[in-house]
Amino acid sequence: MAVYSKHPVAPRPAAPPRETTGHLMVRAYSVLALFCLFAHTAVYNTFGALGSGIVLAVLTAGALAIWVPEVVAQRPTRFPWRRLPWAALGYAALALASTLWSRWPAATLLTWSLLAAITVTAVLIATTLTWNEIARAISSALKIILGLSLAIELWVALVLRRPLLPNFVDLPEGKIDPHLYWVRGNLFDDGRIQGVVGNAHSLAMMCLFALIVFAVLYATQVRRRTMLIFWSAIAAVLLVKAASATVYLSIAVVVAVLIAVLLMRAASPRRRARLYLLFAAVAVVGIGGAVLLRDQLLSALGKGSDLTGRIEIWQAVWERAITRPVFGNGFSSPWVPWDPAFDGWILNHGLSVFHAHDMWLDVFLQLGAVGVALMAVAWLALAWRAWFFAVDRPRWDLDARRSYSPLALLPVLFTAVLLVEGLAESAPIMLWGWLLLILLSFKMKAVPLIGVGVGERTPVISHGPQPRQVP
Repeated sequence: MAVYSKHPVAPRPAAPPRETTGHLMVRAYSVLALFCLFAHTAVYNTFGALGSGIVLAVLTAGALAIWVPEVVAQRPTRFPWRRLPWAALGYAALALASTLWSRWPAATLLTWSLLAAITVTAVLIATTLTWNEIARAISSALKIILGLSLAIELWVALVLRRPLLPNFVDLPEGKIDPHLYWVRGNLFDDGRIQGVVGNAHSLAMMCLFALIVFAVLYATQVRRRTMLIFWSAIAAVLLVKAASATVYLSIAVVVAVLIAVLLMRAASPRRRARLYLLFAAVAVVGIGGAVLLRDQLLSALGKGSDLTGRIEIWQAVWERAITRPVFGNGFSSPWVPWDPAFDGWILNHGLSVFHAHDMWLDVFLQLGAVGVALMAVAWLALAWRAWFFAVDRPRWDLDARRSYSPLALLPVLFTAVLLVEGLAESAPIMLWGWLLLILLSFKMKAVPLIGVGVGERTPVISHGPQPRQVP
């Protein structure tokens, strides 16, 4: 029978440290909050406007109940106030101030409450979770969206055998516009699918985010990598069936950014300057070629010269925006369709449009040139920090040979997707787009080294790891 020596050469074996129940609950809350924001339309189509508002209010109250006591326990002076994304928060402050001159003050207050709730949730997740936990939480939320999307499409196609309207209401008599449907049941035909989010483009965007985070987690050697391959296959199938031209363009940009990052990582400091010149030349040639061959590219992507009605939308928005070019007409993201200022203003298939289908034009309409400047600073800061977060080797001492973390790719790839999305949609300034802007900006500023430092729960000080104490 084995016994312990009186003179052990190592500490006694012990069980590995386990996460506290409280932290596990915070992780579960984060997954729930991410799901409700990434799939907000699913919540809306299930519970209606009032129900989705109640869900958001409960989640915000939960975030405050978790976050405020933690800040107080750590003492407010220790909270990284200086690391907050102040440009984005300045935009949020301007949005609230616009109530004073808004043409739609009720819509401003309503949608600003939504913006504030999302901001609180993003700060909570960035404060309480590590980089690895954030990636896993996003992965879990997207898995739920993918699984529910596949399930609801199968149910509508095989069991219900008719399109599904929001809130599960019965189909009215006569023919209605297909854009009113939640799910059209096109899983096994040539039509586009909408999934649980109720929109083909949104579903394709969720699939692209899922493929990115699954690939990053696979590269980090996580457990159950086979299941990541399985979920990636589901995401790829749903993405193809959703058939979004903007997402296809985003995929091309993501691949280009990934190649650029890998080249920069492999290059010496002297060669990096040449690579920057090469990247600039490739970007100029690519943009010039896209402009010259725009008709052929649009035709290949299944889009007309009017970009599926976007040209008319942009013209109408510009005509209203230019009347107040400095501070705008008042914040409202999204546009509240039942407000008299938006109800029937721009119609698409008989429905009131609820955003400008361009992030920058939408900001110009709402908060004018001042808002555009603040938003540009916020996104430029995010892109700048995400780029160097990905290409610079992690260092906190003289050792310059530490390996890169695959998790460092997540912010730059997400940022690339969001910036492309902002050219044809307004999603980056509301809901999950705003969440990612605040979350990634704050987390990279507060914890610039993955798995290192107090923020990532490792005993590392400025001079490197502390020596292990052997009894």
